[in-house]
Amino acid sequence: MPNTSINNETLTVTHHGGYQTVTGSCHQVDIKPSGLRLLIDCGQYQGDEAREARVNLNGKRIDALILTHAHIDHCGLLPWLLAAGFNGPIYCTEATAALVPLLIDDTLKLQLNMHYGNRQHVLERIRQLTVTLSYNSWYRLKPRHKGQPATYLRLQPAGHILGSAYVELKLPDEQRVVFSGDLGPSNTPLLPDPTPPTRADILFLESTYGDKTHESVANRAQRLEAIIQRSLEDGGAILIPAFSVGRTQELLFDIEQLIHQKQLDEALPIILDSPMAQKVTRHYRQFKKLWSKEAKTKLNQHRHPLAFEQCITIDEHSQHMALVNRLKQSGEPAIVVAASGMCQGGRIMNYLAALA
Repeated sequence: MPNTSINNETLTVTHHGGYQTVTGSCHQVDIKPSGLRLLIDCGQYQGDEAREARVNLNGKRIDALILTHAHIDHCGLLPWLLAAGFNGPIYCTEATAALVPLLIDDTLKLQLNMHYGNRQHVLERIRQLTVTLSYNSWYRLKPRHKGQPATYLRLQPAGHILGSAYVELKLPDEQRVVFSGDLGPSNTPLLPDPTPPTRADILFLESTYGDKTHESVANRAQRLEAIIQRSLEDGGAILIPAFSVGRTQELLFDIEQLIHQKQLDEALPIILDSPMAQKVTRHYRQFKKLWSKEAKTKLNQHRHPLAFEQCITIDEHSQHMALVNRLKQSGEPAIVVAASGMCQGGRIMNYLAALA
């Protein structure tokens, strides 16, 4: 059941998902008196909370959709929203607009076994409705009723994945409402730190991992090196389950740094076995302007942190199975990065079955 968290003279906010569980983020914002009705994210439930993909609202009554980022638990219900009659603009950053079709295509193929042509029809409709916004710029949202005061939207860097943003709304009464989406930590080497809002009269804050103190990101590469070295001493392949968007690219970045510092043997194969992760990584390389200063410095040094020579990519399923069997028979050392990040499906499962 949806949960209404705020209802006052200015706005009503209804949470259709992401308020009692970790995934499935979906928040409806009704703004008075303009009558404007927004949806911030429309994500699928995933993991242990996975359930049938469906939209329990009338898409025709939603004036606009705002996407914080391209993870499926924030955008995966978009095809179902279209089927429910949604025909308004989809606001997001340029990088999110590039990533969303990749993940939606994968979702339609795996969940619905949808034919290629039908998938392309859905993706083309998404592209037609998408309006890309730059960070740190106010955008005027058209009121539903003529003559009513406008609401303004601004996207700010969230540091979570490429193109991720938190949402600022400036209401007709000048109140500021902020939806965080998913926030990344500070001091990550690949993306800049999140930029905090200067003002928030009402704040909706993601708190998935807010119940514990995290280890320092600055020491992440050293921790990764220690784990890898210990595993190599034990022999065999090192299996790293990783999400295709965000986590895989961070791992490649850190591994390239270890190779550059000669902390890893240059003969050790780094295997990226995820077609989706390969596509996403290409987009990360395309949007270098969104990288952190540290990452851009590496490019100026003619290094390729997401496309280094030691990284071997596996495409076809037959290649994947041949590699699984080879590692099983030979016991040779290798680092394998594969989806899914939660070990609930994907190619990592075959490695686990054969090698664990």
